[in-house]
Amino acid sequence: MNATTVWQHMRRIRDAAPLVINITNYIVANTNANALLALGASPAMSHAASEITDMAAVAQAFVINIGSLNDGYVQAMYDGGKAANEHGVPVVLDPVACGVTALRRATAAGLLTEVRFAAIRGNAGEIQALAGEGAGGSRGVDATVGSESAVNAAKALAASHGCAVCVSGEIDYVTDGHTVLAISGGDAMMTAVTGMGCTATALIGAFAAVEKDFLAATAHAMAVMNVAGEMAAERSSGPGSLQMYFYDMLWTMTEADLHERLKVEQR
Repeated sequence: MNATTVWQHMRRIRDAAPLVINITNYIVANTNANALLALGASPAMSHAASEITDMAAVAQAFVINIGSLNDGYVQAMYDGGKAANEHGVPVVLDPVACGVTALRRATAAGLLTEVRFAAIRGNAGEIQALAGEGAGGSRGVDATVGSESAVNAAKALAASHGCAVCVSGEIDYVTDGHTVLAISGGDAMMTAVTGMGCTATALIGAFAAVEKDFLAATAHAMAVMNVAGEMAAERSSGPGSLQMYFYDMLWTMTEADLHERLKVEQR
């Protein structure tokens, strides 16, 4: 992984404008859609079970975020995920607070059983819970443990489900069960903006749409998140302006920015 390959995949997204379907939570739908547009992808924020299989059939990536759950949303997640699998469309999972309630545990476990995922991204507590390590270190949607504590859980989850797994945090760890990439950067102010983790998952969808090496796609998306967040924070006076500048940095990012700021190690 290096700045040149990340840039090549960004260019593919900008050239192809892949359609990324999102079943996501209502808090971040606008944020995720704007971030995908700024990156160069084409977002669709759809939740209707009656149309989701048709949407999945024409998509280039399908993102499932369990942040907002009701019976209709959950049915759409199952139906859309299965349809995406049938059409060879990569599916990305964000298991928001999956260890906190019985509904979330059951939904996350059911999706892992019935849908084949290309990539999964969550904080340390979510990844630990998804891997079966109890409720994980979480308080609602917030992790109470560092990302490094969930690396072994991420490796086990990736190996058992044949996908890439990202544990996001101060350092983002991305693994396929064997290789582990540690990506640093961003800024602490990003934690004061609702849904930045959900946005990272949406961007993974865009990269997975153009790169079928899902370890690379996931790592490249997290690298772009970190570089854009770092650049945005340098221009921002607080979380509100950071979100605005974050979109701008996704829109204006260059290969030189990536060469200057990309920080990745293989662990």
